[in-house]
Amino acid sequence: METNGPGSRGGVTGPLTYLTFKQEIRRPPARRRRYRNALPLLLLGLAGLGLVAGNFLTQVRGLDGPTAALIAIGSVLPVLVAYRRPVMAWRLAFLMLFAGTIDAQPNEPWPWNTVQIIGALVVLFRLAATNESLVTIWAVSLTVIPVFIFAPDANAWGAALLIAVVAAIGDIISRRRSTREMLAEQSELNELERAKRAVLEERARIAREMHDVVAHHMSMIAVQAETAPYRIEGLPDAAREELTTIAAAAREALTDMRRLLGVLRAEQDQALTAPQPGYAQIADLVSTAQRAGLPVSAEIQDLADLPETVGLTAYRIVQEALANAARHAPGGPVRLAARADPASLELRVHNRMTVETTGGDGHGLIGMRERVALLGGELDAGPDGEGGYQVVATIPRQHERTQRERA
Repeated sequence: METNGPGSRGGVTGPLTYLTFKQEIRRPPARRRRYRNALPLLLLGLAGLGLVAGNFLTQVRGLDGPTAALIAIGSVLPVLVAYRRPVMAWRLAFLMLFAGTIDAQPNEPWPWNTVQIIGALVVLFRLAATNESLVTIWAVSLTVIPVFIFAPDANAWGAALLIAVVAAIGDIISRRRSTREMLAEQSELNELERAKRAVLEERARIAREMHDVVAHHMSMIAVQAETAPYRIEGLPDAAREELTTIAAAAREALTDMRRLLGVLRAEQDQALTAPQPGYAQIADLVSTAQRAGLPVSAEIQDLADLPETVGLTAYRIVQEALANAARHAPGGPVRLAARADPASLELRVHNRMTVETTGGDGHGLIGMRERVALLGGELDAGPDGEGGYQVVATIPRQHERTQRERA
């Protein structure tokens, strides 16, 4: 927001401390190009006003050159500083209200030159327009002190009223700007809520489609596979065992789908309460693939201290690689190797292609690459040039972000 300051903390004295002593946060430069282009003209105008003030001080007050130059610079410098540091500018202008009265003549209507008076009002306006009301009130209260000290007979009450009016206008502008920004923030929050609601509705729709279509078909597959040995007479033992494996795989798929539907239907991104598969369950994947008739040989290194995210990623990669091997190279031998060193885990799945595969990356390979990339690893997949196909994934055992935080 445009308005800054100490906020409500510190009560009444907090804004006073901020105004007089605390370091001010420098305001950002103007974003609009036309304002930036006007800066040279502003500098030229301030230089001209400084020369006018210096000429007045030397001719009317008879000040020497260096003293007149310092007061003249002090009359216009706060205006320039107020662009990005209005509190610092007010401090300079306040000090100049004392220094600017040096050798003031009795015939002068005010003990300050006109340039300094206008500059002080501009600085006060800028301060009020960019800070909270309590800071402005303290600035007005302190500004009128030198007015009553050095110009008690020169309509000091009128000057105090003018100072208060200028500050009030600036404060009104500050409040209006704050109100507009709060309304804009609220509108943005409302838009985010609407977008979030749209996402939740879409997720609920997808969940309904998956439940009504996919889950129904998977249930039918499981039921038919389980009841086939009782409905069909004379099935050999190998067929019965194959149907049992199909039924178990369908039931497991339904369990995973129910978990996924729970995530899609959740009001928020809640963590799953059911444990996710990990590195230790890769052996179960291999056993399931072997029971399904896929000739898999596995060399899996025992690892006990693998992070859960790495273990889950490894499990999903092996799951997808074995599924691809069964789909594109049915009956071909598959070799799985999982090795680790202190820095990374390497997974290598190789199979002998028995049919020609189509080129390009399917959704499965894209998903594997995304999982590995999230952990800062790499995945290569493609023909090995010797009639086979291999998937090689290198996964850091410690996420890069975690390593940096611990370093």
